Amino acid sequence: MSNIPETGRTPRVRIRLVILQILVMSLLLTLGGRLWYLQIRNGDEYKAEATGNHVQQVVDPAVRGAILDARGVPLADNQTRLVVSASRTDLMKTKDDGRTILTKLAGVLGMEPKDVMDKVRLCDAKTPQPCWNGSPYQPIPITDEASPKQALQIRERSEDFPGITAEPTAVRRYTAPGGAQTSQVLGYLSPVTDEEIKSAEKTDSPYLRSDMVGRNGLERQYDKQLRGKAGVTRYEVDNLGRVIGKAESDRAEPGANVVTSIDARVQAVAEYELNEAMKAARKEYDKNTSRNYKADSGAVAVLEAKTGRVVAMASLPDYDPNAWVGGISAKDYTKLTSKKSNYPLLNRAIQGQAAPGSIFKVVSTTASVAAGYPFNGRYDCSSSYSIGNQVFQNFESENYGPISLGRALEVSCDTVFYGIAHNEWKKDGGTKPKKNPHDYFYKTAHQFGLGKETGIDLPNEVSGRVPDRKWKQDYWKANKAAWCKSGKKDGDYAEKIAYENCLEGNQMRAGDSVNYSIGQGDTLVTPIQMASIYAAISNGGTLHEPSIGKAVVSADGKHVEQIKPKVNAKLPIDAKLHKEIDGALAGVATQGTAAWRFQGWPQKDIPMHAKTGTAEVYGKQTTSWFATYTKDYAIVMTISQGGTGSGASGPAVRKIYDALYGVDSSGRINKKKALLPEPEKALPKIEKDGSIDSPTLKKKFAPYKLEAPPPSTSPLLPQDGGGVENGGGGQDGGGVANAGTPVTTTAGRRD
Repeated sequence: MSNIPETGRTPRVRIRLVILQILVMSLLLTLGGRLWYLQIRNGDEYKAEATGNHVQQVVDPAVRGAILDARGVPLADNQTRLVVSASRTDLMKTKDDGRTILTKLAGVLGMEPKDVMDKVRLCDAKTPQPCWNGSPYQPIPITDEASPKQALQIRERSEDFPGITAEPTAVRRYTAPGGAQTSQVLGYLSPVTDEEIKSAEKTDSPYLRSDMVGRNGLERQYDKQLRGKAGVTRYEVDNLGRVIGKAESDRAEPGANVVTSIDARVQAVAEYELNEAMKAARKEYDKNTSRNYKADSGAVAVLEAKTGRVVAMASLPDYDPNAWVGGISAKDYTKLTSKKSNYPLLNRAIQGQAAPGSIFKVVSTTASVAAGYPFNGRYDCSSSYSIGNQVFQNFESENYGPISLGRALEVSCDTVFYGIAHNEWKKDGGTKPKKNPHDYFYKTAHQFGLGKETGIDLPNEVSGRVPDRKWKQDYWKANKAAWCKSGKKDGDYAEKIAYENCLEGNQMRAGDSVNYSIGQGDTLVTPIQMASIYAAISNGGTLHEPSIGKAVVSADGKHVEQIKPKVNAKLPIDAKLHKEIDGALAGVATQGTAAWRFQGWPQKDIPMHAKTGTAEVYGKQTTSWFATYTKDYAIVMTISQGGTGSGASGPAVRKIYDALYGVDSSGRINKKKALLPEPEKALPKIEKDGSIDSPTLKKKFAPYKLEAPPPSTSPLLPQDGGGVENGGGGQDGGGVANAGTPVTTTAGRRD
């Protein structure tokens, strides 16, 4: 029995009741506020989300548009294949994360279990290819080459393969018509990533989880047009997942077709001849390095001279874009990205940079005239040119005496340009330049479009380099510390160079200027840049933005968007200078360094113009350049570590022209054999149903064969071939003898 009086209990009870009432009221107010927030404040938003929880989406991928050549021949299209895919979400629900299922699947497909498992793992910074870089919630393709028997096994034993599907699906196909791979130009596809989905969600072309997107080449450049719009079917389902109705749906819209200016026949010839030229170069002995030429890579670009459109573009080594279809294997990925294979994914026509050698001399000639040196003046083409204790020589110390700038182009005399460049360097103040130096040679290069991208409709084009004063200063700042650390006054060649650069690497030295004048030193160009320049010289001076896309045609054929050529600039040459340079380049092909490659050419009917180049790079074999044009086309070819311009690249370029115009070994023009005597102007015929007429090509296009030319009867050209180009003191250059003098050749460099 408690001793506490009754009157003492009452206040405590009341206090507890009050506290309890306050807590209850607080709880009711909180619940009421939350209810108001959910039902009134954000009611519409949560209602929509709740509705969405009962809608399931089924994506119907859009058929990707085709990429066609100028005559309508498919370069990339689609075909139906049996695709086996895995749902990673379903696999992760199993006890061993799907390992048992994938092992069984590998047995059915005749694949290694590891290869199958690698394909379904997700990509991250630490995961090597192959891996899945798309959404983890969409089906992951294992193979697109399943046989009907394999697909039937999977479908009949569905209980053994939960999460595995085998369905007919439209997949990308790279057709290689006539053997024309067109690899780097076309590019390839791979799954969209979460980052790409997020970045594009507010654009007019958002991605779906199931989308495949272009990763390179035209597939990337015109991805938006080619991709189309996937269809989405929405089903209403109950909380048990049963379909109770069909909601609003969006129909799939097929992608548009892209018609290009590529001619598959010319592309096949260009690829074949570039490959043959590289194989031939590897059989030639390089006396400078005492081994055969490596000829490790090369590129060629064929442009319409009047428009800048690309008729053919090849780069070696190349690859088969079909390797990416259905997911690339580890073996193929390693091959495509390894140093050993020399990076075949690179399009060296727009991404390969090298010193241009003597094909740069059209820039130097223009700069010389701008600086006040008459085109037909007399300039000493001596056997060497000295600056202090440094001697710059012509190849084999050739001495042609006083010649014009035109003749210097024909015989590719380096010392003429050495002298002019050195004089201008001195006028600009030498190593202590004036406040506003003229810098004619550097400014002219920029006016020719060098040092920046051409604007071609392909991704990842590089800019090359004009090593002017600004570049020189910036480069010195970036590398001074390293040069000062490694340089030695009495070390080896590289250490001495580093020592000099440490002290005065920001100065424009005399040697820099004379080397630059013949396309050597720190100058870098791409084949597409030089092809654009020579096309511009052909058409009178209009520098176009090179283009491959010619038109975008909707799937139903009702909408055609033509892609017109664009003008980048005008070359800094007037009509008089253009005529003079044009005549000199014709002389290169008839009596200069390229004449031995154009014996038997119908010069009167199809005037040929050319410039040879042999560029040297420290520690490597010489780079071959061959730049040419007619009234219709410009063709530039380069072979890294391939030898001389006319020696390595010359024969291949000649054969491409033979194929274009139908020229036989005797110089006769056979129009029936001509592949493309003039550029294709019209678009392919579009049928009423939207399909595009396309001629069929042989599975493998027969290479255009050129028989050995007949012996020359010209007093300027010996029967073994003809002109050589000098080495320019270990740089480039060259020449053949003056008119009327027999040409002497050696087993060494012919440019």
